[in-house]
Amino acid sequence: MDGIPDAVPPILAVDGELPSGAWAYEYKWDGYRCCLRVAPDGTTRLTSRNGNDLTAVYPELAGTLGAAPGGRAAVLDGEIVALNDAGRPDFALLQRRHQRRPGPRLLAQVPVVYFAFDILLLDRDRLLAEPYERRRAVLAGLGADATETTEGRLAVPPYYSGPEIGPQQLLGVAEQHGLEGLLAKRLDSPYQPGRRSRLWIKKALVRTQEVVVGGWQPGERRRADTVGSLMLGAHDPEGRLRYIGHVGTGFTEAALADILGRLAALARATSPFADAVPREGARRAHWVEPRLVGEVAHRTWTRDRRLRQPSWRGLRPDREPEEVTLPDLPEPPP
Repeated sequence: MDGIPDAVPPILAVDGELPSGAWAYEYKWDGYRCCLRVAPDGTTRLTSRNGNDLTAVYPELAGTLGAAPGGRAAVLDGEIVALNDAGRPDFALLQRRHQRRPGPRLLAQVPVVYFAFDILLLDRDRLLAEPYERRRAVLAGLGADATETTEGRLAVPPYYSGPEIGPQQLLGVAEQHGLEGLLAKRLDSPYQPGRRSRLWIKKALVRTQEVVVGGWQPGERRRADTVGSLMLGAHDPEGRLRYIGHVGTGFTEAALADILGRLAALARATSPFADAVPREGARRAHWVEPRLVGEVAHRTWTRDRRLRQPSWRGLRPDREPEEVTLPDLPEPPP
């Protein structure tokens, strides 16, 4: 193998209660999922979950591994994370950092780290069929660990297993330190590219929902010249974009300016939603092509399948609109 290996579509976790027994546990890092590929000469490529090339977006991660050990190629699965002053993942910082052509000032102000939690290929050895525990041993052999990074850009966070520590204890630690949640992975599990698998189970401490932006309403008073709220949707099992509410909180001034520019380029005359938007929402709406994907935090869902108390977390350039689906909710009342 002389060049850069092919990207591997990521395995995806399912939501659920955390199991006990022959499982490993990892903290959730609140970043962008990314496949890092390195050639024997150290040339690096970064590929997002939806197949986009992120190498130019995060140039500081190029050459993260240098030349792989022994001049070997490697493919890693992990997340791109921005850390705040307390050393914790900060999704808002990552939003600020995600620019197509980041300048030297932004690179210095908001550096990112690649958190590697799986290895899928090393040299000519494809490791997809190897059990999780074996893959993690190979990953540890690359020479990075939880406390030391290669040029400050690569970290291999630990995993936890064994009868002496349980998932609820770890979940409590995650909550105490403001982390996103916990992942459970079967110790004997192979890696299943592109599949949402019950071999990986996630438990989030914050309820989040990916959303498609289908329109916006202008603001009032200090936000009169910008976005007041975004109108949100998600796809039902038949692939129709359903209206699920609007969000008007959680935005920074910079985020509002960025979103307004993006929305202007997507303007359309009619609603993209398959169902009717309530009159009070549609009356002042500016409709847009449903191409922008974002994420909101929310309290719960209402009986008529609307988000309750959503707050904007940021855009998700690592997602495609077609991926955004409604959760499995009870049927709405007649």
